[in-house]
Amino acid sequence: MNKILIAGSTGYLGQHIVEELQQRGANFVALARNKGKLTNKGIAADMIIEAEVTLPETLKGQFDGVDTIISTVGITRQKDGLTYMDVDYQANSNLLQEAKRAGVKKFIYISSINGQQMRHLKIMEAKEKFVDELKQSGLSYTIVRPNGFFSDMKDFLDMAKGGRVYLFGHGDFKLNPIHGADLAKAIVESIDDDIKELVVGGPDILTQNEIGELALSALQKPKKISHLPDWIRRAIIRVLHAFTSSKTYGPIEFFMTMMAQDNVAPRYGVHRLEQFFRTEVDSINEISES
Repeated sequence: MNKILIAGSTGYLGQHIVEELQQRGANFVALARNKGKLTNKGIAADMIIEAEVTLPETLKGQFDGVDTIISTVGITRQKDGLTYMDVDYQANSNLLQEAKRAGVKKFIYISSINGQQMRHLKIMEAKEKFVDELKQSGLSYTIVRPNGFFSDMKDFLDMAKGGRVYLFGHGDFKLNPIHGADLAKAIVESIDDDIKELVVGGPDILTQNEIGELALSALQKPKKISHLPDWIRRAIIRVLHAFTSSKTYGPIEFFMTMMAQDNVAPRYGVHRLEQFFRTEVDSINEISES
């Protein structure tokens, strides 16, 4: 049976992949720097590799018998003094080098939709540098390019709590964000496929205006959306570049760039954003009432 290793197993997507592998009864091990986060979810201790992906010496000899590696390793917000290049590129490169030594057959890496066209962004510069290295590695590979996650769409809910959603431009750019559970299923299904690049999004293609309306509706707020001139978005990015470090401007630059273009991927999955918003609001209400 194909033995799978999931790196980044305690992150948002990593946890969904672990759950998908569990449901399928797959032969897998989960790599994490803290075993406790996984044992608390019912993962047996002998199915966990405790290592730090930024320290290659902790990976040596850990991948023996592994056939496929799935890496969700990356950071949205830089912390612990680590940069995008330290994690999104170098940590994944560490995984790849150990995979080659161990005779791993396939490496699945999660980047981002339209990442090739956004190398000028700090986060994508690091991710796509690793993509280039993986393509030249000699291993079989799949580059997964998902659309935005449902969890990223919480920014719309946060704005909607104030009774109004603010968008740059006309709000007509389209995207089809995807739930982590649906994306995990698509990734696991790609293990036995020869596909080199898997571009995947959720089932509903929506404009930013429509996402804003769904967020306001979930909170039972009037549909109030304000459209700001796009030059304000561009000016904010320039100011952040001039006066802050990549730790500050990196995630904002990425989000604002993604929101200034269409990001439409082949549709997949069953989870709908409207229901996700309603579930999130129900959770918020339960907390406030307790």
